[in-house]
Amino acid sequence: MQKNELYDAIVIGSGISGGWAAKELCENGLKTLVLERGRMVEHIKDYPTMNMDPWDFENRGEVSPQQAKRQEKQARSGYVHKAVSNHWFVDDIDHPYDEIKRFDWIRGYHVGGRSIMWGRQALRFSDLDFEANKKDGHGVDWPIRYKDLAKWYSKCEEFIGVAAEKMDLPQLPDGEFTPPIPLNCVEQDFRDKIEKHYSNRHLFMGRFANLTGDKKHEGRSNCQFRNRCIRGCPFGGYFSSLSSTLPAAERTGNMVLRPNSIVRKISFDDTTNKATGVEVIDRLTKEVTFYKAKVIFCCASTVGSTAILMNSISNRFPNGLGNDSGELGHNLMDHPFRAGATAEVEGFDGKYYKGRTPASFHIPRFKNLGDKESEDTSFLRGYAFQGGASRENWQRGIAEMTYGNKLKETLLKPGPWKIGVGGFGECLPYHENRMYLNFDKLNDWGEPRVIFDAEYKENEKAMIADMQIEAEKMLKMAGYKNVEKYENPVYVGTTIHEMGTARMGRDPKTSVLGKYNQIHAVPNVFVTDGACMTSSAYQNPSLTYMAISARAANYAAGQVKQNKF
Repeated sequence: MQKNELYDAIVIGSGISGGWAAKELCENGLKTLVLERGRMVEHIKDYPTMNMDPWDFENRGEVSPQQAKRQEKQARSGYVHKAVSNHWFVDDIDHPYDEIKRFDWIRGYHVGGRSIMWGRQALRFSDLDFEANKKDGHGVDWPIRYKDLAKWYSKCEEFIGVAAEKMDLPQLPDGEFTPPIPLNCVEQDFRDKIEKHYSNRHLFMGRFANLTGDKKHEGRSNCQFRNRCIRGCPFGGYFSSLSSTLPAAERTGNMVLRPNSIVRKISFDDTTNKATGVEVIDRLTKEVTFYKAKVIFCCASTVGSTAILMNSISNRFPNGLGNDSGELGHNLMDHPFRAGATAEVEGFDGKYYKGRTPASFHIPRFKNLGDKESEDTSFLRGYAFQGGASRENWQRGIAEMTYGNKLKETLLKPGPWKIGVGGFGECLPYHENRMYLNFDKLNDWGEPRVIFDAEYKENEKAMIADMQIEAEKMLKMAGYKNVEKYENPVYVGTTIHEMGTARMGRDPKTSVLGKYNQIHAVPNVFVTDGACMTSSAYQNPSLTYMAISARAANYAAGQVKQNKF
């Protein structure tokens, strides 16, 4: 094992959380090493499909059976779009995991992580979410409230750019927004009818981290409405760490980025009760190096960070670094969805739209808001809706029972309008929903295999049933035709919002992290990715990861400057 120089800080992971931690640490003057287990990716240069049209792909983007077999688990979620984007997702054979119950672990091992492929919905949590555990007794109380994150939400929104409309809703706080992406005519019609019929339901275009307006963002330009975000955007039109936070960190001159660096464990000193550094194996050469640091940030993803902590065994921590409470790996959460309703919309045949909107409309949570009108005793907490309206295109011709000129004339015209509304619900923190490691099965780099044992329970199932009922009611209320409910199978992990396995809390006996995301017993190790989450709320969580990471990094930088670590 080689020994390396001392850094002020080490950040494990280069995705949404790692990028923000690196930016804030570097801008505070800390010499920071960013370790990424995957390959190097350069913004623009390494987006191979960014400008390709369907006819540019061999076999229309279909992959061979041999290739498909290497990504069976990645593909079953529906997010791996064959040759369009399968290069961003891991090889299941090279990187296997086990499931007691089905778990869709969607991963991207490369610089930028899943910030390249994320859905870009940027929503704040509210105190309705931060106080929920304390009020209904599920999980433990968050050690922070909305006021602790408010200014960090604002800082993150201003930097990444969030296209949105201010709505003044207590369950979904407003932020620092650029002009919203417009609704199309059918979506606006649905909005008008909802506002007229319901007092506590509101539809608006979702809050997406796609640039709009006149504000300048260094190295980026506005969204071009291509809706090819998952391929990597050459315009920097949406936020990714690759186009935004990592370049900002690099501009300080304080960042060293090291790809192909798999962190196996964090080393701990029993005499100082602090971590001393990380043990890294080179992905390509398998050479092992030890990097020292005053402070360490775990931003390797919920499962990745937790696996590193579990593998960091010492005399002081025989069950994983900082695992005095026994909660490490437990309370695994995600968001139940894939249930709602669809309909056909008449009366807009003369209307069309331009561009490919990279966004969907949003109807925030409207049940169990703390008042009698919204109370629903069939389940705890609540869910929101996302959706969109569009016209069918030429692909509807696959089922056409005609041919010749009549077929051509039909397909040259836009098809009928359709609208879909799908729910996004909160998952309660269940101790028995967990991940753990099998130390008898090691991969090529000596890492133990991850095993998942998690499922949605009765509360989530009741929400899923209600999503269908309420979606159907709203579409029928709007006067739309051929309304059909739907429910597709959904598993923990499918939404790619896994979180909660090293939760924050007030009591070291029942949590892993404190209010600034430090491990209770190891204060110079911070965990700021999804692992830190104490509850899931219903909102897409990435903006909260960013705010938590920025807050913790600034706190850590202050501690380093005061020689506390």
